[in-house]
Amino acid sequence: MEANVRLYALNYDEVKTYMWTAVFVVCNLVLPQLFHLIPQGGIIFSPLSLVILAGAYKFGWKTGLLAALLSPLVNHSLTGMPAWEVLPVMTLKLAVLAVVAGLVAQQFKAVSLLLLIGVVMASKAFGCMGELALTGGIDATVADFIVGWPGLLLQVLGTWLILKYIR
Repeated sequence: MEANVRLYALNYDEVKTYMWTAVFVVCNLVLPQLFHLIPQGGIIFSPLSLVILAGAYKFGWKTGLLAALLSPLVNHSLTGMPAWEVLPVMTLKLAVLAVVAGLVAQQFKAVSLLLLIGVVMASKAFGCMGELALTGGIDATVADFIVGWPGLLLQVLGTWLILKYIR
């Protein structure tokens, strides 16, 4: 299922880049608070990833990367979440997701469930390799798939619906 949507590749010299980055950072402040009402909701659903994926796919990797770098830091500064120990790994994974999503959108100029599945799985693979390099442990990486599979589904289906229905 392919959706006909308008995709952008914003640059760092455009005001829209920073405007949309700010929107995504604010969304990434609010959305996790809602998911944290569910026990282990942040771990299961990875709400920051949904916003980063949709934003980077729609507005390009540069906008997505800024939001990916700022969202965890702003969240940690204001709410204490994510915990300081996981901040580097989470930031790395979000940055990888933003770059992969933006580049795939730029290359294919379309959005489909198959493309989004590919983006999420490729990002997970690269992100997990980075996590292993940073932490040396595989437990959190395995938990990403065992506990976090609903979040992977949410990223794919949520992004597809957001891009298809929100103009």
